[in-house]
Amino acid sequence: MMNPILSFFVRTLAAIPATMFVWLLTYTGFDQTFGVASLIAIAAGGLVYFGLGSYMKTKFLKKHGLTRREYKYIKKNLDEAKTKIKRLQKVQFSIRHIRSLKQRMELIRMVRNIYNLTKREPKRFYQAETFYFSHLDSVLELTEKYAFLTSQSKVNREMQYTLEDTQRTLIDMAGVVEKDLYHVLSDDYDHLNFEIDVAKHRLNSVKETKYLEGKWRTKK
Repeated sequence: MMNPILSFFVRTLAAIPATMFVWLLTYTGFDQTFGVASLIAIAAGGLVYFGLGSYMKTKFLKKHGLTRREYKYIKKNLDEAKTKIKRLQKVQFSIRHIRSLKQRMELIRMVRNIYNLTKREPKRFYQAETFYFSHLDSVLELTEKYAFLTSQSKVNREMQYTLEDTQRTLIDMAGVVEKDLYHVLSDDYDHLNFEIDVAKHRLNSVKETKYLEGKWRTKK
């Protein structure tokens, strides 16, 4: 997603000097009253602030190949996912089951990786729709259930069975989320493999050229 803090500072740094310049120009150059000059300067500063914001957003959308409607749709779903991930992290820290700690932390890491990748490059959202619309909810529900069961002071046989079943399902979901992460990164892997093939081809061409040059010199 476009960084709102960076966008705010860039627009503010551009709008303030513009406002001051227009005020000085209007007040001293065009002999306007202080109030009129101030109103014109504020309007000019606002035009620069919002105009630059619109330009930056258009440039961002063009860079990522998205329409405004698509960006709005993706941002809405990412905002919802952010809330769910915060809930997931909170409930993870409430679980006191030490043996499953490593597995749970790895699951959180993969979930956050998918979210951060999508946030940086919103178009990746379409490669992770199943994660956002299904798998993330399942992980959250299972983790909250697991946290509830482990927090009970007394656990009977039926609850113990449910606890073990929930833990096994969470392990399975970790594998599903890992596949989601690989799917989001699939284009990167394909691009990397292509670059490796190109590099190998160039290397082989250089070796072949040197071999032929050496053979020609030997004959000479």
